[in-house]
Amino acid sequence: MIAGAFGRRLWAPVGVLTSLAYCFHQRRVALAELQETKGLHPVDRNLLELKMVQVVFRHGARTPLKPLPQEDQVEWHPQLLEVPPQTQIDYTVSNLAGGPQPHSPFDSQYQETTLKGGIFAGQLTNVGMQQMFALGQRLRKNYVEDIPFLSPTFNPLEVTVRSTNIYRNLESTRCLLAGLFQRQKEGPIIIYTDEASSEVLYPNYQSCWSLRQRIRDRKQAASLQPGISEDLKKVKEEIGIDNSDGVDFLNLLDNVAAEQVHSLPSCPALKRFSRMIEQRAVDTALYMFQREDRKSIQLAVGPFLHILENNLLKAIDSSTPPSKSRKLYLYAAHDMTLMPLLMALGIFDHKWPPFAVDLTMELYQHQKSKEWFVRLYYHGEEQVPKGCPGGLCPLDKFLNAMSAYTLSPEKYHRLCSEAQTIELESGE
Repeated sequence: MIAGAFGRRLWAPVGVLTSLAYCFHQRRVALAELQETKGLHPVDRNLLELKMVQVVFRHGARTPLKPLPQEDQVEWHPQLLEVPPQTQIDYTVSNLAGGPQPHSPFDSQYQETTLKGGIFAGQLTNVGMQQMFALGQRLRKNYVEDIPFLSPTFNPLEVTVRSTNIYRNLESTRCLLAGLFQRQKEGPIIIYTDEASSEVLYPNYQSCWSLRQRIRDRKQAASLQPGISEDLKKVKEEIGIDNSDGVDFLNLLDNVAAEQVHSLPSCPALKRFSRMIEQRAVDTALYMFQREDRKSIQLAVGPFLHILENNLLKAIDSSTPPSKSRKLYLYAAHDMTLMPLLMALGIFDHKWPPFAVDLTMELYQHQKSKEWFVRLYYHGEEQVPKGCPGGLCPLDKFLNAMSAYTLSPEKYHRLCSEAQTIELESGE
């Protein structure tokens, strides 16, 4: 999916709930900041030493996944795919075991849809490449220039790179690395990826039967919710789309945001309703995942949280051999990864995750007390995770908050097949 920030929001029945939730989130952030200023948890930040960084990011701007069924289509020309020279850097793709790159069923699907203008759906554009290069430059400033944490050139002993096996994400990672290391490397860049059937860097609806059942039913029901259904009917009527064609707010946002970020001429009605479309897309996603249903968020991102947690635990374990730990972990993911991830951490801002947005997790150790702390940043802004007293969070409190949603591979597979087993036993 795609997103953008479209300014002031329009709220109706479902939107009121998300508005209230966001207000409570902001109040918690303000309270945490007040506690820190009052010195309730004094920590001399000058004595903190950065030990590890994990960055989860969304790919850069792309073409729509599915064009809207309109007579007047936006034209997507091949020039949009031209690669800016400064983003070029060589890389190879491997499976998690170090073998050949797996097949990508998603890219095969995208190539079945040719947009007006001649290029395929779901492709990273040069706008997206520039966005990712800029993110890499920001990371370079933070961790190479301002703090001499990383080597100025890519070193595979310092950095692990992981991506979903989708071309726009692999290419987004390339651009980020080119910006971060100025196209310089001391060893081969290997981007590790997984089979689509076992990928955990996005909610795996295809392989996790229980998650597929939950999300499919709620996605269908979301468009029927008060406020959402009336707004959807209104927008579709204005842009001339039949109400029975299956288009929902997620499809609408996918097209609106892609057209806007590329400054392409769009349907006037789509422009007029852009703020409503984004908010209703957020409302739809919130209805699908339902924060109060812990299992849905667990099944969506629990295994990924387990990976992030394991990286933290390896870093603080003095017995971990250097070959098993890295200074920087990069994860190329998607908007539908980031939304439940942000919900699990209690920092979702009720805006659709934009292109090239990053969630950065820093691990520090106090040089005197030897205590460990975590700091979270989303879109470059410090966050206060759920269960933490402030932006600088003691590691034990952070891990305790994460534990509510973290799933080991064994528990994940058991929960994914749970509902299916019940139905098979009942003869359905």
